[in-house]
Amino acid sequence: MRFASLNLLIATVLFAAGAVSIAREAPDVHATAEAVGEFYNHLQTLQADFTEIYRGNGMDRTESGTLWLKKPGKMRWEYRSPKQKLFLSDGKDAWFYVPGDRQARRTPMKKLDDLRSPLGFLLGKTKLEKELQGLSFAPDVAPLAAGNLVLRGVPKGVGDRMNQVLLEVTPDHRLARIVLEEADGGVTEYRFSDQKENVVIADQHFRFSPPAGTEVIDADLGQ
Repeated sequence: MRFASLNLLIATVLFAAGAVSIAREAPDVHATAEAVGEFYNHLQTLQADFTEIYRGNGMDRTESGTLWLKKPGKMRWEYRSPKQKLFLSDGKDAWFYVPGDRQARRTPMKKLDDLRSPLGFLLGKTKLEKELQGLSFAPDVAPLAAGNLVLRGVPKGVGDRMNQVLLEVTPDHRLARIVLEEADGGVTEYRFSDQKENVVIADQHFRFSPPAGTEVIDADLGQ
């Protein structure tokens, strides 16, 4: 009887200790968001391979290439598959160009309405709890890899066109995936791999010189 009581006591203590341990190790939204911000805000440059997947409006499209980011506000999205194209920002203007076309589109960054533009928060604008309303965990969304956490929130200022954003965070606080769910039902997903931090990237890499014979079209967004 004493033996059974002792076993019951030990089991109770172990269960309680385990519960405390689990509570201490349970992920915290605020701490996770802070850790992601801390990681990226200490970077000056970032290079990564990306896969862009779009589903919606009767389309299902997958593209891939390499992304370069550099503070402040410089981006270069170099698509290689299935078709070569370039989306580039020098921090002032954004350019979109498809090799072989005779036109290049230029838009001031302050007027740009492009899903790739907000991804600049990866460098220098990563106070996630200020950028995303209602930030919380998304336990109903399966991560790409075991150990990753998925966050959800609504970007401020675009609530009329976007339902939510999902951010998949690795154990070392990198963003492995960003999913943008638009109000019209379209979903754009970016997956990042082979991330390299603080590599040397010349500013020239973010400047676009239209090839000879290319017509430059300045976007007029009516603003």
